[in-house]
Amino acid sequence: MLNFSEQPHKRKNLLTGEYILVSPHRSKRPWQGQVEDLAPDNRPQYDPKCYLCPGNARADGTLNPDYKDSFVFVNDFSALLEDTQLDQFAEENLLIAEAERGICKVISFSPRHDLTLPEMSPQEIKAVVDLWQKEFQELSQHEWIKYIQIFENKGSIMGCSNPHPHGQIWAQSSLPVEIQKESTEQAAYFSKHGRTILQDYLALELKKDERIIVDNTHFVALVPFWAAWPYETMIISKRPVSSILEFTEEEKVDLAKTLQELTIRYDNIFKTSFPYSAGMHQAPVNSGDQSAWHWHMHFYPPLLRSATVKKFMVGYEMLANPQRDITPEQAADTLKQQATVHYKANRNDS
Repeated sequence: MLNFSEQPHKRKNLLTGEYILVSPHRSKRPWQGQVEDLAPDNRPQYDPKCYLCPGNARADGTLNPDYKDSFVFVNDFSALLEDTQLDQFAEENLLIAEAERGICKVISFSPRHDLTLPEMSPQEIKAVVDLWQKEFQELSQHEWIKYIQIFENKGSIMGCSNPHPHGQIWAQSSLPVEIQKESTEQAAYFSKHGRTILQDYLALELKKDERIIVDNTHFVALVPFWAAWPYETMIISKRPVSSILEFTEEEKVDLAKTLQELTIRYDNIFKTSFPYSAGMHQAPVNSGDQSAWHWHMHFYPPLLRSATVKKFMVGYEMLANPQRDITPEQAADTLKQQATVHYKANRNDS
């Protein structure tokens, strides 16, 4: 019988078909490597120099409105451009390229410069969820758009260029690589079983109850069996919907609560604003039947041993496949032990 907590082993990612190497015995090794600087934890509610604060001028000179909840605008430095012509290039079938058309938007989660999702109320997060749904609906009306990626990079360690709480939406004319992988695996399972792969996976996880972090009426947050990052998690809708467009008001309220609880637990692990890259994976748009797709949201946090020691995906991970030391079950135990009240709230009460 394979001993997950002692033996090196590999686990299959059901959504991509790829494998992750787990080496639990390595978690005891000493660390003499890179130590990160702690991000400042004393931001003001309003920063006159911030490009995202209400009423301030952005980099291109545009003035932000005096917004009261969340605010969206086209990125002033978009990675994709709507007026790109769809040209192609190929030389001897070896040098191959094609133009990519798209629209990139920025969403400021809150007018307050000092807040992140775990410090916002469920009602404030619900306003963000409403805006995500609205933007997805509007962007999907462009027939040339095939995929809409909603995501957030939190913390300077994740390359976030502005500490004001915000996320992004990139809508583009083709399917990104990770979405192609997940489409293939989900379609194959659905064709064979008539159910989504995450529908059956979630039922098994709930039955085993080894990696569940949040479980409410409409959503589950868990550490995936195949998680690659130390404290990686995934939120899965209990109802097998293909995109955020199908969420009811009750489901959006529950998603806001799930996001708040999960991110509070993250912050409480090391008593710091826990960095991560997070994003929804949902069905492509304007691409025919997508019944096999089941909405879910990935969280990829880099911290490993403390607020200043992170996991690096280098060497073997870049050249072979992802590898982790602490097991997903150990990570789930750590997350489950965290309080659901933010550590700053406790600090302010004392």
